[in-house]
Amino acid sequence: MRIELAVDGHPVTVRDLRPADEDGVLAVFAACEDWFTAATGQPSAPGDVQSSFYSLPEGADLDDKVLLVIDAGTEIIGFVDAVRRYPHIAAVSIGAFLIHPDFRRLGIGRAVAEALFGAAREADFAQINAHVVEGWLPGRKFLAELGFTFSAPRRPSGTGNRNPGPGEDRTVIPALIAIG
Repeated sequence: MRIELAVDGHPVTVRDLRPADEDGVLAVFAACEDWFTAATGQPSAPGDVQSSFYSLPEGADLDDKVLLVIDAGTEIIGFVDAVRRYPHIAAVSIGAFLIHPDFRRLGIGRAVAEALFGAAREADFAQINAHVVEGWLPGRKFLAELGFTFSAPRRPSGTGNRNPGPGEDRTVIPALIAIG
């Protein structure tokens, strides 16, 4: 996948993650320590990029895994982890949508999300599922501004095919948006 955007006249590209992107994504992960701490109870670790390649919710197919990076010019400034056709054939589930803190509140996240919604709609998906850790107000506000609706908070049902971190039992708020 490749989507090219202009946000306030600046080029932004959304593209598939490549192995050579690991250092750039690690830098985004390190900068997004606030999100990692809220979501997992600890900062990002060096193996988090590699584990993204195979981390799947239970019942999902590895062929439906999508890992994307967001470039501003030549710098990686964001990361998206998603699974197509999960939890049902017409849905895409977002596991992570990270924007480097230096690039937050500039309209990049919204522009990327809306472009990805359009691409998903063109591929005949009708729903995007996400979740936000209870208490993570920036994420909840972002999802609400995009038009997501929220369900009652719940404990995660599991971490799929990976070992959870010590703080990953936090309550999450499921969210969804109909796109088609």
